[in-house]
Amino acid sequence: MKTPLYEAHKRANARMVDFAGWDMPVQYATGLIQEHHAVRNNAGLFDVSHMGQLIFEGPDAVGMVNRLISNDLNAIEPGKAQYTTICNDEGFILDDAISYRLTDTKILMVVNASNVGKIDAWVQERGTGDANMVNVSDQYALLALQGPKAHAIANRVIPGAGDMAPFQVRRFGDLILATTGYTGEPGFEIFVGTSEADALWDALLDTGAADGLIPVGLGARDTLRLEMKYSLYGNDIDETTHPLEAGLGWVTKLDKADGFIGCDALRAIKEKGTTRRLVGLQIIDRGIARHGYDLYVPGDDTPCGVVTSGTKSPSLGIAVAMGYVAKPHAKTGSRLEVDVRGRRIAAEVVKTPFYRKDAA
Repeated sequence: MKTPLYEAHKRANARMVDFAGWDMPVQYATGLIQEHHAVRNNAGLFDVSHMGQLIFEGPDAVGMVNRLISNDLNAIEPGKAQYTTICNDEGFILDDAISYRLTDTKILMVVNASNVGKIDAWVQERGTGDANMVNVSDQYALLALQGPKAHAIANRVIPGAGDMAPFQVRRFGDLILATTGYTGEPGFEIFVGTSEADALWDALLDTGAADGLIPVGLGARDTLRLEMKYSLYGNDIDETTHPLEAGLGWVTKLDKADGFIGCDALRAIKEKGTTRRLVGLQIIDRGIARHGYDLYVPGDDTPCGVVTSGTKSPSLGIAVAMGYVAKPHAKTGSRLEVDVRGRRIAAEVVKTPFYRKDAA
């Protein structure tokens, strides 16, 4: 499948890859490292149109969504956004998503590209209340403008956008702007009709060129999110993990008035206690930890965990990773080893996020 911006990527000589069935730019001629630094220091523009968009509308739209998600939509007012997980009856994660409370009767939910069909079917099967859900993924392109100069750039193209606070959502004519993202930097995710996407993409790049704005691919999107310890569905969270062990207890409202699917199971898990925890790891020796590599306590040949994501941080110049570790070894400062193709290298559990603006 191709996004509405496919031709724009080809014009920019992007290297395209398959991602969840979509032809997506992994990087442009500038290269991953420059794209990463552009977002941290200036601004970057991403095509994230492969993500799924679901609209819930009706008198009980908030209630319907609230019964499907672990967070509590009643805690935010219209014009706000909220990160959440969607769990099955056993409390395992079907997806992580952002819910945008457009009005009291209309919710926009963005789900992961690989899970659009699954969550659509889940809502059809398990959604209850006086509201309807429509999958509008083919009606919108989704652009992410991220970086310290994003607000100034957006404001020149969309007057008033620069005044928005984090996790807000607002309409500007036919556009929906949300101050959300996946990089740890300020910025926007912009919902635009498919026929208007190319023109908006070019307008943003043109007006932001003097500020260092460049297009950014999936490669830098991954290094940026990993520096912040943002989970990637399919790597760090999936249907074998639950939010309490994944460090997502803060979006898991077990005392929510009407509960949610998976709530009872998660209460039981919390009562019993989790056995492992998703932690941040700094690699001490030379090498990079990758998804699926086993983790060990030094001197022990029985794995105590597994790496879920890893890279060399462009911002910090060191190798970092995320992984699930048995709780006795998950404390900050714990020394571990990663099996990198038969060779064990030293690692240490560290505080996250790995990258902090004030320490960079």
